[in-house]
Amino acid sequence: MIVMTAIAGALAMAVAMGLGRFFYTPVLPAMMSGLGLGPAEAGWIASANYVGYLLGAILAAYGWAEGIERKVALSGLVATALLLLAMGVSSNVFVLAIIRFLAGLASAFVMVFTSAIVLSHGLAANKPWVQSSHFGGVGAGITISAVMFGLIILADSGWRMAWIMAAVLAFAGLIVVSRYLPRDIVRAGPARKEPPLVWTPSLAALTIAYGIFGFGYIVTATFLVAIVRDGGGSSLFEAGVWLATGVAAAPSVAYWMPAVRRVGLANVFALGCLVEAIGVAASVLLPLPAGPIIGGVLLGATFIMVTAFGLQLGRQLATESPRRALALMTAAFGTGQILGPVVAGYLADWSGTYTWASLAAAAGLLASAAIVLIYCRPRAV
Repeated sequence: MIVMTAIAGALAMAVAMGLGRFFYTPVLPAMMSGLGLGPAEAGWIASANYVGYLLGAILAAYGWAEGIERKVALSGLVATALLLLAMGVSSNVFVLAIIRFLAGLASAFVMVFTSAIVLSHGLAANKPWVQSSHFGGVGAGITISAVMFGLIILADSGWRMAWIMAAVLAFAGLIVVSRYLPRDIVRAGPARKEPPLVWTPSLAALTIAYGIFGFGYIVTATFLVAIVRDGGGSSLFEAGVWLATGVAAAPSVAYWMPAVRRVGLANVFALGCLVEAIGVAASVLLPLPAGPIIGGVLLGATFIMVTAFGLQLGRQLATESPRRALALMTAAFGTGQILGPVVAGYLADWSGTYTWASLAAAAGLLASAAIVLIYCRPRAV
């Protein structure tokens, strides 16, 4: 049944992305306090995750997993759960970075191969809502983890217990996914080797803009809760800001779809970057509680849809070689994600605040929007 397929996909994304990738954000301030980490060290640990994700996305672009996509995806979910558990029992910065690197690798495999399975079934059933629900799983995972983290704060159980409980949630999600995830991809015909990618000015501009977007969004996605802590917010308010981010993120692809139909992918991509830039700047320029809440809501409302619609725009601009284009766009995006936390961490260490790091991220988002509007819009609308 297509409904259960969509649920399996959403849960896989919730575990691999909402927990495996983004749970680091709400736990980070408590980890920094408990382990004596500075922003630069926290940034390096975060970037290790994005290096793993980049490597996983590139490896997944090759044909080695043909016919075993389900096995690879489920193995990635098992690894995600075990690595969440490992975060709760580790203290060394190098070890934590290795764990986050492996978690990034696992989450990339889950994202690529569950998406291939679930979206092919949605397309075959002519159910476009499957895509929205599938990617909405990321926001659902953030929301669930925020509620759980808030309960842990109320129980005064500490950051290590937060990672352990995240692992428990991941194992629970794994059980459901393993029951309902379809066994195979629905293929319209025999596999066809794509021709070499032809770089047009529009595609090159989009790839650059996509990489800059990766830099711009990840700074707030990594340090938002740390910004709350730095501004004097309570631990419970930290969880509340992350909850607001997840609630806004879960339906974001669905509620931006009408805009895509009206004005096209390129305009919506640029608008999303602009909205997100406002939120990123607000998170550090406006006082608590307004700043971080606005930042979290606008981040949640945009980052998943800009990521997804950017790849769709890439497919439009490279109709003969879409997989090659998506792989290279993902590489650019991953590079931006890797640089973001490192640059932000050093800027925070240098200035003693996250303001300059966030403003640099906001400037990057504005640049990304401008590049797409100037170079990509005629081909996309």
